[in-house]
Amino acid sequence: MVILHKRIVGLKESALERFVLTARHVAGLKGAVNVLITSNAAVRSLNRTFRGNNQATDVLSFPASFSERGKRSRLAGEIAISAEIALQNAVRLGHAPAQEIKILTLHGILHLAGFDHERDNGEMARKEAKLREKLGLPPGLIERANLPARKAVQSRGRGRD
Repeated sequence: MVILHKRIVGLKESALERFVLTARHVAGLKGAVNVLITSNAAVRSLNRTFRGNNQATDVLSFPASFSERGKRSRLAGEIAISAEIALQNAVRLGHAPAQEIKILTLHGILHLAGFDHERDNGEMARKEAKLREKLGLPPGLIERANLPARKAVQSRGRGRD
């Protein structure tokens, strides 16, 4: 399910839902993914509540918990994306806001699939680069962290983004 609390120019819920299905498939993620596109204030509140960071960030991932029987639920997890930060990133990097939402969604899906770029010696970065190419997307979050300072996107309270 996709919920657009904040509208993104050039992006319809149905198009993002199709992208989520495709990205989930190419990432090998089983289970449904819910995506919320919302405000900085809402993402900040989620970040403060669930991660103890009192600041907005571009994307947060919330893996579904295991059921009592130890089996994954039909939901793989949920992703929250700040529309404002996505728009700032898109403008700064010269691509469409809809593409930025897809980049952030893919990044979140990889976290739901168990990847963690802070601890995996580049495994997530390599996987994300391959999937971005396959999906026709510009550079992803991890790669952008290594861009020259004038183009780098500032990290806003990442971690398990």
